[in-house]
Amino acid sequence: MADIWWKAHPHDLHRLADRVSSVYVERSHIDRDENTVVVINKRETVRVPAAMVAVMLLGPGTRITHGAVNLLADSGTTVCWVGEQGVRMYAAGLGPSRGAALLNRQAWLVSRTKERLAVARTMYRMRFPGEDVSTATMQQLRGREGARIRKLYQAEARRTGVPWNGRVYKAGDAYAAGDDLNRLLSAANAALYGICHAVITGLGASPGLGFVHTGLATSFVLDIADLYKAEYTIPLAFDLAQQGHTEERDARLGLRDRIAQDKLLGRIVNDVKTLLSPEGTEMPGVEVNELWDERVGTVQGGVNWSGTEGPPVPAADPGMGDDHLAIIGPEFTQDTSSP
Repeated sequence: MADIWWKAHPHDLHRLADRVSSVYVERSHIDRDENTVVVINKRETVRVPAAMVAVMLLGPGTRITHGAVNLLADSGTTVCWVGEQGVRMYAAGLGPSRGAALLNRQAWLVSRTKERLAVARTMYRMRFPGEDVSTATMQQLRGREGARIRKLYQAEARRTGVPWNGRVYKAGDAYAAGDDLNRLLSAANAALYGICHAVITGLGASPGLGFVHTGLATSFVLDIADLYKAEYTIPLAFDLAQQGHTEERDARLGLRDRIAQDKLLGRIVNDVKTLLSPEGTEMPGVEVNELWDERVGTVQGGVNWSGTEGPPVPAADPGMGDDHLAIIGPEFTQDTSSP
């Protein structure tokens, strides 16, 4: 199991802000022991209180029991199935008790021009250290970014001696480009998108509500990944091309190693939180069940608001509706010889 990036406050383990942000598990078996998740492999056994974990990332070679998933869901822990060191994002399951504070904050920011532009400027400021972008328009920011990336490609070409003839790529097909360097860039970027997607989903934010990118289900993933390409995927692709390593696997494994070495996962967690809820932002500390009201904002949920006398209106049947699919295996018996 990989390192835990920071620990929860011992006096308040259930607050999402104080939980362990993520636990990555690889080549291990995950089971449940009362209110603890137990991670077992040939080298060690690690017990993790479920309420301390915000997101559990399950890497290759990992098995997990139904009981463990049930406990994590009850604790509001996101479970993500990922590639090695999180460089691919395959699927995610979200616990039912997760609050929506960060998602609501993201939606509020992205739906207001002034606030959206402020977040976009912050993103560009993270990529332009020392530059003043406080009054820049989106058009000016895009122009600066294009010039910066062009200079970066040229600098990497000089550093490695690998010829650079311009960026060519086709979304979803790393091998559509005509040269090895472009294919390596596409493959490395795809791996970077995976880890950013896992972090965003794990924190409860929306991958689709982007500030610079828009229109895709992964727009915010592209926003966050752009913060790290100049530092990770671009130099990596040039290094691999110089060494003659031109397969997609080379890019994926190379990025995996750098992610593990620099503990990039924890950095992405911090950056996403900083962008959506900077210091001083008031965020609900507990999960609440409320109903929206156009006059007063919100009212209490779980209350019968019919305004009529008599017994409360019965709650809806929590079971499934008439149309559902259930796949249930046979009960276990002692006689294992039966077909």
